[in-house]
Amino acid sequence: MSDRSPDLLTPSLRTCVGCRRTERPEVLLRVVLGTQADPDSDRETYEAVPDPRRRLPGRGAWIHRTVRCVGDAERRQGFRRGFRVRGQVDTHRLQLFVAETTDERAGDRS
Repeated sequence: MSDRSPDLLTPSLRTCVGCRRTERPEVLLRVVLGTQADPDSDRETYEAVPDPRRRLPGRGAWIHRTVRCVGDAERRQGFRRGFRVRGQVDTHRLQLFVAETTDERAGDRS
C-alpha cells in the first residue's frame, strides 16, 4: 500500500488559454513560444508554435484544438498572458495546424 496522500494521485490539469476551461493535458494541444528577429526593426516577433508531441523546449500554453478557442485566445490576449510576453503573438501557423488536424463538424471544443 502506498503512503502517498490522495491529493498526490489526482491527475494534472491545464487551462485552455482560449475558453479558460480546465482539462487533462491529453485533451489539449500544447503550444510553445517561438521567436524570430524582425528584419524591419531591432525587435523580436513572437509566434505560437504547435507542439502536439509535447517535446519542444520553452514555455508552453495549452489550448483546445478548435478554431473557436484559437480565436478566443487571440481576442482575450490569452497567448500573451500564457507566454508572459508583451508583444503580439502571431498565431497563423497554429491556425493552419488546427484547421488541418481538427474536424469541428461535431461542434465540440475538445
